Amino acid sequence: MDWTLDKSADMRSDKILTGDFLARLGVTDSTEVQLGWTSYGRLRTRDRASGDVQVQHRTGDITIGISQNIRHPDGSGFSLSVLPSVTLPTGRSPIGAGDWSAGLRVPVSIALSETFSIGLTPEIDAAVDADGAGRHLAYGAVAGLATKVSKSVTATLEYMAMRDEDPDRTERSTQSLASLSVGWQPADDLQFDVGAVAGLNRRTADIEAYVGISRRF
Repeated sequence: MDWTLDKSADMRSDKILTGDFLARLGVTDSTEVQLGWTSYGRLRTRDRASGDVQVQHRTGDITIGISQNIRHPDGSGFSLSVLPSVTLPTGRSPIGAGDWSAGLRVPVSIALSETFSIGLTPEIDAAVDADGAGRHLAYGAVAGLATKVSKSVTATLEYMAMRDEDPDRTERSTQSLASLSVGWQPADDLQFDVGAVAGLNRRTADIEAYVGISRRF
C-alpha cells in the first residue's frame, strides 16, 4: 500500500495505491522475468480556493521487465545488472499513463563489508507525455546506502533525482527526493517493508509512505 501527498498553493492531492504487486520468476541463475501491475488507485484532489473535491478510482498499467545479472547474482562484492522494461497502457488516467512507455535501469551495488553496501541505479525512459499521447525522454539515478541493523533487519537511505523532458514546457521538471526504508525478514522466504519519502523541491510530491510484503515461493 502506498500513499502520496502533494500540496501546492491552489491544490491538494492524495493518491492511494493498493494491490500494487510485482511477480518475479527466475528462469536461470542470473535471469528473471518481472510482471508488475497496480490493480487499484484512488486520487482525491481538493481545490483550496473553492473547496471543491474530486475523487477518481482507477486501475493502473502493467509493466513487463527482464532482469539480467552480469556479475555476482548473489549481491556479493561488485554486482551489476541490466533491467529493460515496457509498460502497457491497461489502466486509465490519472493512475494509468495513457500510452505505452519503456525504460532501462542498470542497478549497481558494492558490498563494503558484511554490514554496509552502496548502490547506484541510473535510469533512462521513453516516458509518456503529460497529455497521455506520445513519449519523451526522462532520465536520472538513485543512489543509496544500506546497512544490516541485525540479522533480520536492514535499513536503506536513498537519494533520487529525475529529469523529465516533457514537450509541454509547463510539465518539464527535475524531481529530487530522499527516502528511508526498513526491511524485516522474519524467515528466509518472507520480508516486510516500510518506508517514507520526502520531496526536496517544489516539483516533487511532498510526502510518500508505503508498506509492503514480499514472499518467495
